[in-house]
Amino acid sequence: MAGTDLMTHSQIILRPDPSRTVVRPFEPGDPDGFANGHSRVSRIADRVLTLDEAHLREELGRITDSFANRGIDSEQVLLRRFESVDDLAIDRANISHLQKLVIGGYFCEEYSFEAAALFNPSVVLSHDQSGLPDDTIRFVMSLRGIGEGHVSSVTFRTGTWTIGGDVTIDDPGTGGIAPQVERTEGEGETQTVYMNCGGTRSVSETVLFPTTPSQRQGIEDLRLVSFQEEDGSISHLGTYTAFNGMVARSEMLRVGPDFHSFEMHPMQGAAAGSKGMALFPRKINGRYAMLGRQDNENVWYLTSDDLLRWETGEKIIPPRFSWEFVQMGNCGSPIEIDEGWLVLTHGVGSVRNYCIGASLLDKDDPTKLIKRMELPLVHPSPKERDGYVPNVVYSCGGLVRNRTLLLPYGVADSFTTFATASIDDMLDAMV
Repeated sequence: MAGTDLMTHSQIILRPDPSRTVVRPFEPGDPDGFANGHSRVSRIADRVLTLDEAHLREELGRITDSFANRGIDSEQVLLRRFESVDDLAIDRANISHLQKLVIGGYFCEEYSFEAAALFNPSVVLSHDQSGLPDDTIRFVMSLRGIGEGHVSSVTFRTGTWTIGGDVTIDDPGTGGIAPQVERTEGEGETQTVYMNCGGTRSVSETVLFPTTPSQRQGIEDLRLVSFQEEDGSISHLGTYTAFNGMVARSEMLRVGPDFHSFEMHPMQGAAAGSKGMALFPRKINGRYAMLGRQDNENVWYLTSDDLLRWETGEKIIPPRFSWEFVQMGNCGSPIEIDEGWLVLTHGVGSVRNYCIGASLLDKDDPTKLIKRMELPLVHPSPKERDGYVPNVVYSCGGLVRNRTLLLPYGVADSFTTFATASIDDMLDAMV
């Protein structure tokens, strides 16, 4: 598949790093028919309580040694795990600090959250733009990491971009830290989760892995957007796909201003039962607006008075060119430019090739398609086609500054790279 030559490609490649791990809960249970008195976690804790102080200190040494180069506060993690383990039939008040630490160590495990893949990025401006030259911005980028069991999590990177120059990615550190669940509301498929990751030293240490039943097999393809509230303030929101192993649905993430606090909200309505929804960065004509692809073929436009409920909409961008004959979808939230709404799209063509294109929608009435790219903006090239899922390029969102697009994108469901393009050149290439 031939494409345009509008993009300037960066030499930066973000590859999965199996050495980056996060500590997550581990609570073994009994097979059906084999429960015997106390729960299995209680039986394990009882065994730990038989150890004398010397053996406890020896075991704690082994645990903390394994965390030594991970950049985490091992004591805080172990105590948190002890306090959060359910079904412990022990008198917690009479457990020593040392015993709590060791018991906590038996109910956690290290998880390499980006061992297999690191891809499908989205990017937003950081709230902190202090100390930078006028031609440079600081950004936060989300990525989809895949680890053991093909489970998808969300991880982050920070960096700077000099318009007309290249991207610099900050060192993400040696490990990740999972947010602590502060509270939940509702149950099952309607559960909302409130989390805090105040123990992190940088955004790049935060890892969001599955927490609710709807996310059991993964949190996929977060599409971050800087959303302008009615009072003019900016909130970081993001739609993502929750996958339980059988059913996928869209959910909403609300991010605190420092990327340390998070809210995961289920979305309701007929359109929320599909993948790939992307929120407009402000209300349109007094209503929230969203792009969807609920028929798995066309790009749809939806509106709602409720951020968390989405019903039917109307098709606005159907497949037209050969590289999008199979299906289309968005590649992130629409970007407002002078001429209208710039929508990055993905198209699937022959041999299941995924390409990235762009369309322009009317600013006041986004159901009106003004024009679109005839050829892909980015397509799988001989140098960028091989990986876990070959012949795929895909993004969950870019940003525009000074009439230039910064586009991070995933390659072959394996790694991430960057490219830039002139907005004027892109518009000139549309028909």
